[in-house]
Amino acid sequence: MDAPLSARAAFDAWRAELAGNAWLADPHVRELLVRYGRGEPEGFARFGADVAGPLDRLAIETNRDENLPRLRRYDDVGNRIEAVAFHPDYHSIGRAAYRTGLMGLYREPGRELETLTYAYLLGQNGEAGHTCPFACTAGMIRSLQAAAADAADQPVLAGSVSAEQAAAWLERLYDPDYDTHAHASQFLTEVQGGSDVGANALVARQNGDRWHLSGEKWFCSVVDAQLFLVTARPEGAPPGTGGLAAFVVPRSLADGSPNRFVIRRLKVKLGTRSMASAELDFVGAEAWRVGDFRRTVERVLNTSRVYNAMVAAGLLQRAAREASAYSRHRLAFGRSIRQFPVIARIVARLQTEAYAARASTFWIADMADRAATGRGVEGEEPAWRMLVNLNKMWTALTCPAAIRDAIEVFGGNGAIEEFSVLPRLLRDAMVVEAWEGGHGVLCAQLLRDSQRLKLHEPMFALLERLPEGEFAAVRARWEAVVARPESEAAWHLRDVVEELRVEVQSALLLGEASPRSRRLGEHLRATSRRGADPLADAGLSSRVSTLLEDC
Repeated sequence: MDAPLSARAAFDAWRAELAGNAWLADPHVRELLVRYGRGEPEGFARFGADVAGPLDRLAIETNRDENLPRLRRYDDVGNRIEAVAFHPDYHSIGRAAYRTGLMGLYREPGRELETLTYAYLLGQNGEAGHTCPFACTAGMIRSLQAAAADAADQPVLAGSVSAEQAAAWLERLYDPDYDTHAHASQFLTEVQGGSDVGANALVARQNGDRWHLSGEKWFCSVVDAQLFLVTARPEGAPPGTGGLAAFVVPRSLADGSPNRFVIRRLKVKLGTRSMASAELDFVGAEAWRVGDFRRTVERVLNTSRVYNAMVAAGLLQRAAREASAYSRHRLAFGRSIRQFPVIARIVARLQTEAYAARASTFWIADMADRAATGRGVEGEEPAWRMLVNLNKMWTALTCPAAIRDAIEVFGGNGAIEEFSVLPRLLRDAMVVEAWEGGHGVLCAQLLRDSQRLKLHEPMFALLERLPEGEFAAVRARWEAVVARPESEAAWHLRDVVEELRVEVQSALLLGEASPRSRRLGEHLRATSRRGADPLADAGLSSRVSTLLEDC
């Protein structure tokens, strides 16, 4: 066989290795679900086959420039509809995803981890146009469930969501039929606000049993949704976050006519391009107030942050699988490129980070499910509030770095869109970093929660119960930082946040039953702890060789 044919045969072998089943090719996710009492439902295997096969190809098509979402302002006879037109492959992905019944699992408390596992699997194809809608829909479901529970306990104020209205909307959100299902979105950001939600100026005016919203929202992802969760300031309310309220805005009114809003334009984004984001003006749109503002926004943001971490874990898994398979089949200088120490270390690092992200994210998701069913233990709830933000930051930081590493394994081929999925995954990973709180925003919240509420204390108390944990040093550094004035501590908290990541994820991996997980936990500690010195790591080469034997 001549050299070009041989090289192309190696490419075919690499792709064939990845063409199986994303669920069956992932022993760690199956081990985690067994560990947390979920077993291995058949739906995951079916969806894993879809993810590695047809959905992978469809995600590629929907991200081509010519197939991106388009704004369609009018219908065929000139009625204004403010709709978004998608490529048919976008809807094919949606039908495959929603027929798993993933949103209907929210009917029963304690099953969110199963829903999140579907998001994790689809995330191996990037955002794919639908994982952001998953998160937004989940946040709306939880908000409406809370509103319905509140309405059952106390009189419903005029203009607020009633138990009956919440139930009707929830049925559509649970629906597994993509063509009749309703999905949701959340519009918080305004051009002057960004992460400073207290600067929001969208006005809500009450008129009997309706509110009407007027003003603009700057970043409206999932703008094609049937229900919007919107932050607005009731007329006459004080400035700042304390004067805001949360509202549900349906896309269409009871008579089927469109609600009163105008899409200015669709955003042209770096990543998550097949999901429609927009700028939007409300012009007296009908709305219903929902829940306590702070609790509603916290519920929505925390839900999205767990989804964010799950999608990041999916991206990491895909990058690790791509690089591992490619390094096995690609030859250079007469041998497999994984035999070169530089490439071997990268492949081992990618496997380690994929396992680490899964370990912490599935642990945190299971903790939330146990709390929802009354099975949590003392101190977990305040610890979870810290950990969900920490884990969002940890996974968002490691994800793009790992995908860049995977591109390095591919060399120039890794930069070619027609050749590799990695350029699209990297773009999506960069959006994951900003989605639902950049690193600065999360560090600021962690600092406030530590200094004002002392939530780091129950968090470390929980962590110190992990059998393989070694937290004394990083706890001492965390406490030294938060003991300083806020203006000084803010300069340093990110350092200890990143140090804590290694200790939490390695402790979780070392506590798992699988010898492979434990080896990866050891590798994470040896290579990623503060002050780790590769020159002093005598076991590096043998450890990496062992890790590569079964990946």
